Amino acid sequence: MRSRVSFLAFLLAFLWLAGVQLSAAPRFTFHVAGAETGPWPAILSSIGLVQGSADSSIVVIPMGVKAMGEIDWAKRVEQGTILILECDSPLATQFGFAPARSAKSVAVQSVEDLRAPDLRIIWENPSEVPVFDLPTNAIVFARERRERIPLMAGYRRGAGAVLWIATSVVNWGANWGANWGTDGGADGGAERPGEHGYERFPYIPQALTDLGLEPPFHSGRLWAFFDSAYRSRADLDYLAARWREAGIGAIHVAAWHYWERDKESDAYLRRLIDACHRNAIQVYAWFEMPHISEKFWDGHPEWREKTAMLQDARLDWRKLVNLTNRAAFNEAAEGAHDLIMRFDWDGVNLAELYFESLEGVDNPARFTPMNDDVRAEFRALKEPGAGFDPLDLFKTDSPRHWSKNAEGLKRFLEFRAQLAQREQTEWIAEVEAIRMMKPHLDLTLTHIDDRFDTTMHDKLGADTSRVLPLLQEHDFTFLIEDPATIWNLGPQRYPQIAARYASLTTAQDKLAVDINIVERYQDVYPTKQQTGVELFQLVHTAAAAFPRVALYFENSIMKQDLPLLAAAASSVDRVEQADGQLKIQSRRGAGVPWTGTALVDGRLWPFTNANTVWLTKGSHTILPTSLVPPFRVLDFNGELKSANTWSNSNKNGIEFAYQSNARAFAVLDKIPTHVEIDGMEIAPEFAGPALVLPKGQHLISLQ
Repeated sequence: MRSRVSFLAFLLAFLWLAGVQLSAAPRFTFHVAGAETGPWPAILSSIGLVQGSADSSIVVIPMGVKAMGEIDWAKRVEQGTILILECDSPLATQFGFAPARSAKSVAVQSVEDLRAPDLRIIWENPSEVPVFDLPTNAIVFARERRERIPLMAGYRRGAGAVLWIATSVVNWGANWGANWGTDGGADGGAERPGEHGYERFPYIPQALTDLGLEPPFHSGRLWAFFDSAYRSRADLDYLAARWREAGIGAIHVAAWHYWERDKESDAYLRRLIDACHRNAIQVYAWFEMPHISEKFWDGHPEWREKTAMLQDARLDWRKLVNLTNRAAFNEAAEGAHDLIMRFDWDGVNLAELYFESLEGVDNPARFTPMNDDVRAEFRALKEPGAGFDPLDLFKTDSPRHWSKNAEGLKRFLEFRAQLAQREQTEWIAEVEAIRMMKPHLDLTLTHIDDRFDTTMHDKLGADTSRVLPLLQEHDFTFLIEDPATIWNLGPQRYPQIAARYASLTTAQDKLAVDINIVERYQDVYPTKQQTGVELFQLVHTAAAAFPRVALYFENSIMKQDLPLLAAAASSVDRVEQADGQLKIQSRRGAGVPWTGTALVDGRLWPFTNANTVWLTKGSHTILPTSLVPPFRVLDFNGELKSANTWSNSNKNGIEFAYQSNARAFAVLDKIPTHVEIDGMEIAPEFAGPALVLPKGQHLISLQ
């Protein structure tokens, strides 16, 4: 293999490794040539690109597809097209990617991506991949780990670029050998990376951005969970700005670290909240009851939850408290009141308020609750199947052991689900009492899904059919967490989960979904944790199925994924460029790359910063203009409903309507002299450059 490297290639590689992004004109659409598009639409749409015609600015020529007639591809690339090529083809050879003269091939299973060399990328099935010679100016993005043969590479050319991949991502099946001239390698055609497009090369989108692709659309609506134990030394202003750039509009902070008053810890949390508010990010107190705090657990051994082995329920990191006990509940409620009242929270998240464990009765060492109060209550029930000590269900020599006592087990598991619903109702009532003093607080209930994986009812005591009716009585968001048992399934589980909830509640706008970005216990490929294309497909599909998407947690999201996270969360259905104007149709609103000021649907648009125009949901037409609005809203984390500028006599200003479940934050380019909310002038409250606005639906006028 030739290894000559030009100075230009060295410079581009240095800029890439240093994280420098060279500017380029926005590209909105892609086209895959041929009838067999395979997973390419899923790969490219996962970062917000919209499928378009053959004149799109991103074009894929899959293996075996003729190069679309007499098009001068060199000229198109020079003029700005990003061309994606697979394997060996006359077009690949034209751009300098050709099989080596040695005709050597290598069995590939372990892959190294140069942006994350320590990440284990393993292909489920090895593939025989020929060695290719590359152009001298090409940057290698991925290679076989042992032999280091190139598997993905590219280079810029004029205003465009070429990305080449050594294997096909299209499912050619039996035609593969004919197209390639071999029998298909070690697994008879495994050179395709699977039906989803992430089974082989997770970082195709990142390679495209290295070659000049600017993410086409942005969302600022993501939620993320934050545990300060993983970020104790991080600069909070840096973190907040980084989160916002990644499209995060609310952070759910691990509140158990701040349960007891502590001068140093309290000061840290206040700085965190202030930094988030300055960057238009809401902050929620995230509770994980029945875990309260380390000190609470240490100080009250008499209130510790018990497993079916009568051991203290110290399970993983959580130390569970028996909140059925009234004394324990009252002290925990008093602590929660103090914690919520002494900080400037925007909301409260009651998360995972049910029982253990994912193994259910099969693992008595983790099964809860088995405290004295619960056992006594079940013993006192005068109902069929009840009226005995539930601990007997786990005594192998007992006639009431669960394997011999189906009726008793069923009744106790139902009692357990009723108990979980009772505790959820009690804690919602506690938050409602605090809302009487802090009416701006939002409320979220994070609850495991038991509709897609129905075993969650018996394993955890989780029953959404008991909880969802509470949406008719209380104002809260129901955040659906998909259980660990289905983390190995693909992105299409999210529309299926959403469909299961459609018949359970009419409050569809109050549903949200939580994606767990963690290492999975199942055998999964190519990476144990979701990253790259897989992560983006999860986020993009979930954002289309639910009004809100949350990520667990911000520290587990890999740094190479953050720049494209906001693009993955966008939901744009149609885009057209013609005659200097841009037409956009989006289901939840979108941020559109834009330089300068803009007219949106003929109106001077105030929601714009140096590089983005923020649109409401629906269809819009954007045009450039030399006019400048009296105010610019540089960032906003509410749901924008409408916006306009106004002028009369010597006065001018802007007006906009929005909706938000918690306080909203609007970052302005200048301080207004007058602020009106719903027609009434108010004394404005600011968090740095961010104007603090009330929860609910309101009309704002700035002068």
